[in-house]
Amino acid sequence: MSGLDDAAIVGVFEHPTRWAPDKTQFQIHAESARGALDDAGLSIRDVDGLLSSGLSPIGIMALAEHLNLQPRYHDSTNIGGSTFVAQVLHAAAAISAGLCEVALITYGSKASSDRFAVGTGGLSGGDPPDQFEAPYGPTVMNSYAMVAQRHMHEFGTTAEQLAEVAVTIRRHASLNPVAKFRDPITVDDVLASRVVSSPLHLLDCCIITDGGGAVVVAKSDRVRDSRKEPVRILGGAEALRHTSAGKRDLLKIAAAQSGPMAMAMAGIEHADVDMCMIYDSFTITVLSTLENLGFCKLGEGGDFVSGGRIGLGGELPINTDGGGLSSNHPGMRGIFLVIEAVKQLRGECGARQVDDCSTVLCHGTGGMLGLRHSGVTLVLGRR
Repeated sequence: MSGLDDAAIVGVFEHPTRWAPDKTQFQIHAESARGALDDAGLSIRDVDGLLSSGLSPIGIMALAEHLNLQPRYHDSTNIGGSTFVAQVLHAAAAISAGLCEVALITYGSKASSDRFAVGTGGLSGGDPPDQFEAPYGPTVMNSYAMVAQRHMHEFGTTAEQLAEVAVTIRRHASLNPVAKFRDPITVDDVLASRVVSSPLHLLDCCIITDGGGAVVVAKSDRVRDSRKEPVRILGGAEALRHTSAGKRDLLKIAAAQSGPMAMAMAGIEHADVDMCMIYDSFTITVLSTLENLGFCKLGEGGDFVSGGRIGLGGELPINTDGGGLSSNHPGMRGIFLVIEAVKQLRGECGARQVDDCSTVLCHGTGGMLGLRHSGVTLVLGRR
């Protein structure tokens, strides 16, 4: 028993929009909530827990009003892109503790139509550690590039190996009718795209879109009434990584802490995982996460992501929806990791379906590799 067995995921919905200048952020939240509740066979009247993020500091109150909810449990955690992976765990824990019975997790963003350049801004200098970094002008993109540069220096990792990640995930996007970019690309295409922050090329970087989604987590005795097969939350763990007062290891990330704990809770080994949904803000994020989760040794990520291993039909397919590199990235992509994992476990993914999919590992990353970031690992299954 993991302590999360009192709850299961019973509904998911990914908003199909990638460009929504005609909608408000709250409309995307509401339409996503309606879709996930319909998927679960529940109504808004069943919801007594509300979890969300990416709003103003007190935005969850306005969201509750917009949805006409008066929840007895709410959570507006914000740890960046991994937030919604964490909120699945928080919802399950709240249900186990008797704080609610049906938890609704929603996300909505207009990053693209509002012209918000995700990941390109500098540090504000408002937080104590930033005061030592802001004068030098680092951005989110720069910090990931620094990790990639260090990986190349230490292990001989090549730009071609990083490009394999983008090419594979684009191939998966070509099978997803709502993915933003579906035209195939090659390794040469990635290398020919302009350098954004050396050694990362444009096609090594996530796209920017509008979008949203929702997940419904319910108590086990409500699961019996769900419209579709419930997905079990087998294990999960959260971690934070920072510069450790100057003793920085650019290649050790939060996944090295959260991954083993989540897998131990789930009672699984790496060989039990049928596929992964890995946060792909940049190609180096995928490579480094796979290493730190223990699917390969540190320094072996370049070889691991090559040769078709992470593609459909390979040993460990990843990001079958097209990921943040090709399908959508509204700014905080963790919720889409969970949504695709649930669809795969239900066998609903059509041409991109992973055969005999029974165990999926999701890992979200929020913040900046190389400086400070969060990592959340979630193991989902059909058993």
